[in-house]
Amino acid sequence: MKKLISLSCVAISLATSALSAPCGDTANGFSAWKAAFASEAASAGVGAAGLQALANASYSQSTIKADRNQRGVRYALDDFIRIRLGSLDSFATQAKRVKQQNAAFYANLETAYGVPAGILLAIHGMETGFGRSLGNTPVVDSITTVAYDCRRSGFFTPHAIAALKLVDRGSLAPNQRGAAHGELGHTQFLPGNALAYGVDADRNGRVDLYTVSDALASTANFLRKKGWRPGQSYAEGTANFRILNEWNAATVYQQAIALSAAKIDG
Repeated sequence: MKKLISLSCVAISLATSALSAPCGDTANGFSAWKAAFASEAASAGVGAAGLQALANASYSQSTIKADRNQRGVRYALDDFIRIRLGSLDSFATQAKRVKQQNAAFYANLETAYGVPAGILLAIHGMETGFGRSLGNTPVVDSITTVAYDCRRSGFFTPHAIAALKLVDRGSLAPNQRGAAHGELGHTQFLPGNALAYGVDADRNGRVDLYTVSDALASTANFLRKKGWRPGQSYAEGTANFRILNEWNAATVYQQAIALSAAKIDG
């Protein structure tokens, strides 16, 4: 998921001190970068817990390996569905079983945000297999590693700040694991998006995207804030289909969400 949100207050503070935390392309400079980045983080509003998480962060070799090995493979839709979902019918059957376990929850989400259950379940299933695979890399390690790495430090630095703020808020444990590039929770939010769109659906006083209720409510909130139109079609070519680009820029991903959601909701 994966688009950078506008965190203007972070961007301003980072722009004024960009030279104090130079990027690198090996682990050698990571400790020095963390020390410099701590000043930037504090200026951006990160508190004691977040700064301690930063101090304890380790350079993630697995993250760098995953990042370096990306090939940008382009799949035809049928191939993408076969590789990612197995088949639309089998995937929709799984999603319907999940929906039936708590039908009122999904109905309430649609009432609150206007996003159909099929869309939320399709995203949940495609991102983490309905919560079966939440990732094995500590989020703070991975997101600070890619913020330090020179390839895309500009993109990931605001997300690193956001992750540390999530630690401050109790929304992210310092050692919580996620995906290779810092994506977290049941629907794999990047930290900046989690900070901006996270919802405390279970009303326990904190946003926790490792709970299904908060994760799916946050996903619905994200789509609605991006312009989702309640009650309207999400078939390819519609305004709602275009909103799926905000979630993932790959056309085949958007098509798979819409097609599987139609079967789930049908």
